[in-house]
Amino acid sequence: MKPRIAVLGCGYWGSNHIRTLKSLGALSAVSDANRPRAEGFAIEQGCRAIDPDNLFDDPDIDALVIALPPQFHAELAIRAVRAGKDVLVEKPIALTVKDAERAVNAAREAGRVFMVGHVLRFHPAFEKLKQLIDEGELGEVKYIHSHRLGLGKFHTESDALWDLAPHDLSMILAITGEAPVEVRGEGAALLDNLSDFAHVHMRFANGVRSHLFTSRLNPYRERRLTVVGNKAMAVFDDAEPWERKLAVYRHAVWRDSGQWAFTAEEPTYVAVQEAMPLTRELQHYIDCINTRAEPRTNGAEAIEVLRILTEGTVKHERPAGDSSTPGVARAG
Repeated sequence: MKPRIAVLGCGYWGSNHIRTLKSLGALSAVSDANRPRAEGFAIEQGCRAIDPDNLFDDPDIDALVIALPPQFHAELAIRAVRAGKDVLVEKPIALTVKDAERAVNAAREAGRVFMVGHVLRFHPAFEKLKQLIDEGELGEVKYIHSHRLGLGKFHTESDALWDLAPHDLSMILAITGEAPVEVRGEGAALLDNLSDFAHVHMRFANGVRSHLFTSRLNPYRERRLTVVGNKAMAVFDDAEPWERKLAVYRHAVWRDSGQWAFTAEEPTYVAVQEAMPLTRELQHYIDCINTRAEPRTNGAEAIEVLRILTEGTVKHERPAGDSSTPGVARAG
């Protein structure tokens, strides 16, 4: 049987959840503090509109998708699991590690499914990339770097790092299989006191190094994750068409008479299944609700992502003449 799922939050990303759950036959209700907005989606999708205060105790709702500004996520997730609902919480799950841990612990104590919306973990190209790595096609992974750049979106509560980096951090953690032992970050704000650019550098105990670069004030769009192994390199480029989203480069580098030499090969494009990541994510959520399995993107991973965002040493550079308090990555 399909679980009866309600979406709390009918904004941009919540609306995507609403339409996708409807397509999967699992949408039961929508809820938003803006009642007319919720009613509009309810009419459009043929489901109920429920006021947020009445949502948690509704016996006809089995699970929630919470897609609100992150400052509301932890408390509402705690309220939901204590009311016996499974939850999928959009990223980031909280603004502090302490709040995230409270939410995850509450779900564990209540025996509820707790999943986090790191949607790119369910992208077919990333899943195939992870398979290639696990099968040794790239050899030993040495370096991972990600670039997530574009123009907008300009949020008033979260900067480029908090808005964009969780997706990439989730993928990097999935590849390395462990949390970093060192995190260094730097951000730059041009418009106000929130970073429009951010760099994060990480070092892992297994020897892997990594960096990510995010920007919401970039003239072109880039969505690229690169993995460098000692046998081959691979690039997951989500800006490319499906037939070119995953490329493997079998370059060779060696020492010849004390000098470095190399050969540069043309990429081999790896076929991947064409499918919407959000559909696959929500189907995984439904499967976890039905089987009580641990989600691929669980609370423990989300806490590690949040710890990188909050506990790294971040240097913040303000615009010239700006006397406002820096707030780049909520880290010290």
